[in-house]
Order: sequence, then structure tokens, then C-alpha cells
Amino acid sequence: MSRVVRRRWEADLGSGLPRRDHRSCTYEAYIPDLLAGRRISLDGDVAADVADAEAAIARLNAEAITLVDTEALARILLRAESVASSKIEGLEVGPRRLIRAEAARLLGESSDDVTADEVLANIDAMSWAVETLAHEKTITLDGLLEVHRRLLAETRLAEHAGKIRAQQNWIGGSSYNPCSADFVPPPPEEVHDLLVDLCAFCNDDSLPAIAQAALAHAQFETIHPFVDGNGRTGRALIHVILRRRGLAALVLPPISLILATRADDYIAGLTATRHRGRVDSAAARDGLNRWVGSFAAAANRSVTDAAAFEARVVEIQNNWRLRVGRIRQHSAIDRLIQTLPGAPLLTVSHGSELIGRSFQQTNEAISRLVDVGILTQVSIGRRNRAFEASEIVDGFMDLERKLASPTGDTRSAPPVRNVPRRRPAQR
Repeated sequence: MSRVVRRRWEADLGSGLPRRDHRSCTYEAYIPDLLAGRRISLDGDVAADVADAEAAIARLNAEAITLVDTEALARILLRAESVASSKIEGLEVGPRRLIRAEAARLLGESSDDVTADEVLANIDAMSWAVETLAHEKTITLDGLLEVHRRLLAETRLAEHAGKIRAQQNWIGGSSYNPCSADFVPPPPEEVHDLLVDLCAFCNDDSLPAIAQAALAHAQFETIHPFVDGNGRTGRALIHVILRRRGLAALVLPPISLILATRADDYIAGLTATRHRGRVDSAAARDGLNRWVGSFAAAANRSVTDAAAFEARVVEIQNNWRLRVGRIRQHSAIDRLIQTLPGAPLLTVSHGSELIGRSFQQTNEAISRLVDVGILTQVSIGRRNRAFEASEIVDGFMDLERKLASPTGDTRSAPPVRNVPRRRPAQR
């Protein structure tokens, strides 16, 4: 049975903080029901929403073949998902800035863009999670800790990377005490066992994958097991489950982009799962169904926009081929056109590795793409020359804008969160 425990917070009177921040208080920390083995019943309309979302994701993965390089679409959407997950945590960085920071890192250039570095760490952690953890026989506590370690390893909070918190944390209110917090997660001594239970739930395939991912994410955010990076790790868990269950075997839908757009519904949905009392109560059942239904709707919407973006990328690639003229199949130019959507900023050396052609062949192909305006030369760091496929970067920014609109059409419903500005129309 879920419950709260009352704890006392004693202020440090010598902290030099304002009175509201150094006060003592009694607060309530929430301890959720265990998930493993719980009997979960979905309402008819929610079950239908879940089935629709699963069918949409399965269709996206089955039909995402119009791109010659399906892996390119997968990389783009994984990047979009990681960026959106970071945005929910307040890490704002535009696609072009992020891609340039990523290129600088590949070239061994030092970076002073702390925000971009944190988002890149999120991409790394998400990539490892879906490419490695999702293919393990079971999801384990050690696996979740490794996702978190990769997320924070190169940040200012590296000392906390991959470690369960040993102190009380809270959400909202003051940064210095939980007295006015919106929500106080379980005390630290409860966290380990709750995570073990969560892993057991993630390894049980009796629920539909979308419902399982939704509930696992909500439970993870309720446990809030880390000092920082809980949201990003918890959203990575969504995709670990979808990949592990075989629903999103190739392409991950950018669900976090929708959750970021519907931020109020997202928070309300998570909150609705935090019932007090018996797990079979009406409040518990209604809260669970409210969240699962909201999550399924977000997943369904993300697939629609991902498919539209894929179609846009194909349109761009077809236009490139017309501009270049006759292209020999499997040539360096052919391979570059296939690869650029997933790597829209590259050097000659990096491009050579990606397409499996010699440095000279790649350099000649890049020069040709520059000549017809597909690639533009840019500088990375002090000495490095790179080439950008600006139409793909602009398309990525349009995807962000589209997904930030409640209706998916920024002309009728403007973005509800910070997004890249619309680029000027070409004259």
C-alpha cells in the first residue's frame, strides 16, 4: 500500500540563507506501491489508445524504408528524443549549435559549451541504453546505474554519476529545504528496493509494451533515485523497454518532444499515479489509466510527426540527386547522400569512415556536393574544416517547431515552448 512518511527537516541556522530558505519543518515523503506482480487493469478506451500507439510505432518501424539508410532516420530521431528530454530538464540548445559541438568533440577540440556537452552526454547515454541495455537478457539495477553514469560522467556532477542518492531530494519549492516542495520522493533508504522491484517489472512482458513503458517511467520519476539526471534517465528507460519488447526495433519515436510540448499534462499524469492507500482503490485505478492514456496519445502523435519528417528527408535527398545529376550506384556521392541525414555535419575524414570510401574519393564527392550547394564549408575550432548539409539541419529545426505545436501546425497553433526560430524564406 502506498503511503507517506513524516520526517523532520532541521535548518542550518548558520548557513547565511534568507529566512524562508533556512527554516525547519516537518515534511511528507511519498513511498509508492511496488509494481512487480501488481494486477493492472486498463479501461477500455485506454486499452484502445495503447493498441493504436503500438500499431503506429510498429508501422513506423516496418515502413521506415523509404530512406535508403534507415539508420540515418534512427540517428536523427534518437538525437531529437535526447534533445527534447534535455529540454524538459531546462537544457536549451539549438540543433545547429548541438551538431557543431558534436563535430568539435569528434575532432578532439575542447569545448566551452557546457549546455551542449550535457545534451551530448544525454545522447550518449540514450544511445548506450537502447543499443546495449535493451539487448541484455534482463534490465538490471546495474544497467540503470550505468545509463546514469554515462549521463553525468563528464559534467560538474560527475561525483554522483551512477550512484543512488544517499540524501533526501524534492521537486519544486526552495532549493534549500523540502518545506514548500511540490513533491517529496521516497527517503533514501527505500530507494534501492524500489529500483529492484522496478527492474523486475520491466522484465515482465505480460503488459502491452506502451503501458509497461508508461508505468515504468512514472515509477522511476516517483522514486527519483539520483541527485540529478532523473528525468533523462527515466525517459531513456522508456526506449529501453520499447526496444527490448521489439516494438521499436529500428526507429524510436520522439515521445519526449510531445511530453515537452504537453508539459502540464505530463506532470499531471505523473502526479495522478501517486495515489495514497490501497492499490486496488478507484483513485489508484483512475490515476494509472489517466497517465497511460496520456502517454499512449503522446506516443501516437510522435509517430505521425516522425513519419512526416522522414518524408521531408526523402524529399530533400531526391532534390539533391536531381541537382547532382547522374550518380553511379554505391559511389562516394551516392553513399554521402544516403548518410548525410544522420550526420549533417562532417569532415572529410569522418565522412570517409562513415561511407567506407578512401579519403580522396570522399574529398572529391564532398567538393562536388559543395559545388551544387548541398554542402557548405564551415569552421570547427581553430583549424578544422567541416561541411554542413544545412537543409537537413533546417529540417530538424522544423521538426522541433512542429512537435512544439499543440496541433502539429505552427501556422495555426504557435509553439508552446522555446524552439529554434523559423528560418527566413528563400528569395
